Amino acid sequence: MRQIVLDTETTGMSRESGEHFTQGHRIIEIGCVELVDRKLTGNHYHVYINPQQEIDPEAIAVHGITNEFLEDKPLFREIAQGFIDFIDGAELVIHNAPFDVGFMDLEFAMNPATALRRTEKFCTVLDTLVLAKKMRPGQRNNLDALCREYGIDNSHRELHGALLDAEILADVYLLMTGGQEALSLEAGTKSSSGLDHIEKLPSRVKGLKVIRASQDELAQHESRLDIVEQAGGKCLYRQ
Repeated sequence: MRQIVLDTETTGMSRESGEHFTQGHRIIEIGCVELVDRKLTGNHYHVYINPQQEIDPEAIAVHGITNEFLEDKPLFREIAQGFIDFIDGAELVIHNAPFDVGFMDLEFAMNPATALRRTEKFCTVLDTLVLAKKMRPGQRNNLDALCREYGIDNSHRELHGALLDAEILADVYLLMTGGQEALSLEAGTKSSSGLDHIEKLPSRVKGLKVIRASQDELAQHESRLDIVEQAGGKCLYRQ
C-alpha cells in the first residue's frame, strides 16, 4: 500500500480558517513524504513554485516564504507532470484535505496540459482531520494539538513549511492509526503484525513515561477504541 503524506503552502488563507475555497490564491510550496506498507521510505517530493502574484503579508508571517524568494522558482505548469507522476495511484494523507485538494485541482485546471485532470481521478484521499474529529470529538484537532496528544516534539517548527508539516503529519498519522507498528526498539525486529522494522521516529517523538491507567482512564480508552472501530479503523489492542 503506497501512501503520500502531503501538505501545501499558499499565497494566502489558513487551512485552519474553515474555508475551503481558494479566493484567487495559488500554491507556492508542495511537500510530500512516502509511506509504503506504513513504512517511511525516505522518498519525498518537495518544490517551491512561483505563483506570479503577491503573497499576503499574513501568509508570509505563517510560512516565511517571501515574494523575492519565489522569483526564480518554476511555475506550476513546469512541475505539474512530475508532481502527478509522484502521487499517481497513491492514497493521499492530508490534514484538512479539501483545502489542499481544492488548490491542487485549481492549479491543474489552470494548466492546459492538465486541465482535465482532477486529484480524485488518479488518487484516493484520507483526511486526517476528519479521522481526528471522530477519535477526539469536541477537541482541537489541528496539527499542533495532535502533536501534543501523541507526544510528538514539534518544537523545531517555528514556521509552517510544507515538507516539515508533511513529515510531522506522517508521524501523527502513524501514531493515530496504530503507531506501535511504526516504532521498533531494534532494527531488523518484527512487529506484532509481522512487518519488518519500520523507520523509528526518535527525532520528533519524546521519551514516554509509563504510568498505570486508572479504571476510569481504561473505560475512556475502551470508549475511544469503539469510536475508531465505528470509523472503520483497526484497533490493535483488540486483536
